[in-house]
Amino acid sequence: MAPTYPLTLDVAGRRVVVVGGGPVAARRARALVTAGAQVHVVAPYLCEDLSDLVADGPAGWEPRDYVTGDLDGAWLVHTATGDRLTDDLVAADADAGRVWCVRADDASLSAAWTPAVTRAGDVTVAVTAGGDPRRATTLRDAVALALDTGRLPLRPHRRAATGRVALVGGGPGDPGLITTRGRRLLAEADVVLVDRLAPRELLDELDPSVVVVDVGKTAGHHPLPQEEINRLLVAYAQDGQRVVRLKGGDPFVLGRGGEEALACVAAGVQVEVVPGVTSAVAVPAAAGIPVTHRGRARQVTIASGHEGLDWPSLARVEGTLVLLMGVSALSEAAEALIANGKPAGTPAAIVESGFTAAQRTTTGTLATIGELARQRNVRPPAVVVIGEVVDLHEALG
Repeated sequence: MAPTYPLTLDVAGRRVVVVGGGPVAARRARALVTAGAQVHVVAPYLCEDLSDLVADGPAGWEPRDYVTGDLDGAWLVHTATGDRLTDDLVAADADAGRVWCVRADDASLSAAWTPAVTRAGDVTVAVTAGGDPRRATTLRDAVALALDTGRLPLRPHRRAATGRVALVGGGPGDPGLITTRGRRLLAEADVVLVDRLAPRELLDELDPSVVVVDVGKTAGHHPLPQEEINRLLVAYAQDGQRVVRLKGGDPFVLGRGGEEALACVAAGVQVEVVPGVTSAVAVPAAAGIPVTHRGRARQVTIASGHEGLDWPSLARVEGTLVLLMGVSALSEAAEALIANGKPAGTPAAIVESGFTAAQRTTTGTLATIGELARQRNVRPPAVVVIGEVVDLHEALG
């Protein structure tokens, strides 16, 4: 094929003719309607998708074969009849009338081509491959995957008119556990406020000009109080920055994401919450402990292990009890559960550093788990699991 000149068209409000009533014509017509074109379909019959599009109103239909003159006033025509003579006639009429024509049957005879397109937010990538649509589609899919996973530079180089905040759950430990939505928002960020347990390896992929603020907390050591974190989120967004609050696990599972979201709403800042894989479920699973299992546990209770809890109620609850941030007070928690009626022989486990190379599991019972943790020098981050499902670790861990 001869060298071509890539061009993006604004077809909004302009007459575009689609000749043909099959699935290919339907795809072309729907894309044109989405782009705001005044679409006119010429075909004796319509497939179901195209019939629905016409019935919904955004496209007109001439229920007959194509005739010369149907392109009058058109800016663009797509022909996809499956009949070579008809497509030849449409192309010849288009050429005579100086109307760009896209042929579905033979790219080598086309005057214009539709690329394989993928979009990520306000970014549109169009791929052509020398008239080979399958090759173009394969390349487009590879680009789409790279955009979705944030592996291509998506960050705009101009400041947004209005800032925004995204509370992104990074999952536990492994950076591969973040969602594609979270990864994409991270790639677009101007400012990142990062937790200690967030997947920090992802920060290495950011543009050097991205501002990274470490707001990580450890037990008894909070360099930035929560109120200051809330203030920073709002201040950066009000300055027109795209802000990502990168957390470990899920923002709304004992992550204080609700407080941060409320602070943004109160300040009139746009805020989005991107769920993450919560460590309360995923870290036990990494050790071969499903938090629910038929015949062992039909429910799971998640609690913060370092805050005042209703131990009598927790001791009576059925199923699995998961404690987050519970290592420092584990012995006291176990004693409180036993004192309030939980059998001392109830299986218990501690899973440290889930989904990392340092992952380690300690198993015992309520009566022994505190001493075992002391002997093994168990350290956070760790998830405590209490219940019959712990026994599955030996077979699945």
